[in-house]
Amino acid sequence: MPLQDDMQLVSVDDHVIEHAEVWTDRLPAKYRDAGPRVIDVASETVDYYGRVAVEGQQIWSYEGRLYSQLGLNAVAGTPPEQWAQDPLRFENMRPGCYDPSERVKDMDMDGVHASLCFPNLPRFGGAMFQKSDDMGLALLCQRAWNDFMLDEWCAAAPSRLIPLAVTPFWDIEEAVAEVYRVADKGAKALTFPENPVPLGLPSFHSTHWDPLWSALEETGMPLCLHFGSSGQNPTTGPDAPLAVTLTLMGTNSMYAAADLLFSPMFTNHPRLKVALSEGGIGWVPYILERADYTWDRNRFYQDINQDVRPSELFREHVWLCFISDSFGVKSLDSIGTERVMWECDYPHSDCNWPHSRKVAAEQLNDLPDEEVRKIVEINARELLNFPR
Repeated sequence: MPLQDDMQLVSVDDHVIEHAEVWTDRLPAKYRDAGPRVIDVASETVDYYGRVAVEGQQIWSYEGRLYSQLGLNAVAGTPPEQWAQDPLRFENMRPGCYDPSERVKDMDMDGVHASLCFPNLPRFGGAMFQKSDDMGLALLCQRAWNDFMLDEWCAAAPSRLIPLAVTPFWDIEEAVAEVYRVADKGAKALTFPENPVPLGLPSFHSTHWDPLWSALEETGMPLCLHFGSSGQNPTTGPDAPLAVTLTLMGTNSMYAAADLLFSPMFTNHPRLKVALSEGGIGWVPYILERADYTWDRNRFYQDINQDVRPSELFREHVWLCFISDSFGVKSLDSIGTERVMWECDYPHSDCNWPHSRKVAAEQLNDLPDEEVRKIVEINARELLNFPR
């Protein structure tokens, strides 16, 4: 059964491919050579992550280091048989990847009304700039991305494109200041690494982050923990194919959920809201059952919350996101529908563009219209404070 015509799909996880002038247009002149800029590859070269770029491709240069994720996985509209792990030139991508007006046209073709977009070059949680040589430049680059997202990307269609911000999380005082700055400019959510420890930073169990969580409570912005944003992707061995990591990606969100539930974050910050972006939902009943079982038997000798069951904290503070998860949809009696949201993932390989509305209808076919409406629209609008 198709979705009701008045149901406006809100995707809580898509991605923007930053155009070549995002930073050159916004950085002071003295930083433009060191800041992110697009270059044409003249001969085969290896980028910062060990990926090979070949002549004719376009990649990013930042502080003299090369990053070939320009257009990586930007495959919407391309047959799977033509996909590869290579960076694409802008002219080989759909313009909707990097042009907000064209993005809205692609959303219209897909039957999607509104979209929350995560970064590409800075990585999903903004972690790339943490590794800068010049941390002053890093701060300017992070702010430039937010200004691009707020003043250019979302400003092109403010009723359709939902403002997301990154933060200089490597400096807690600057991170807090940036939350208030972007909130004043209209940001609706903050993306953050799903585990700060692999980045050399304190864990969610530390009080280090309390000022940031308090700022999010005060501004009403949810914290989006996109899988893989810590840079620690699940794999089994160096020779395992990428398919292993892609299959296991949702386990990042499982790890994050367990970490959050046994941390003091929700106890100390009762208004904090967290979305597990692109994490799926089918795993939730098991993790909550296991967490409660562990808590029942083992809480007494540990420095963890003694009063509230993990499953109760989860249902009060955590929102879930899925693209295609038939098992999870069948398990909604155990998960609940109040915190479940839909996502498209345009232009990545998991997206179903231009058939997202059709696929969502097939996934949700057996649910009452009221529950479908919550999942595809209402829950996201309420979490993100983004009314029609």
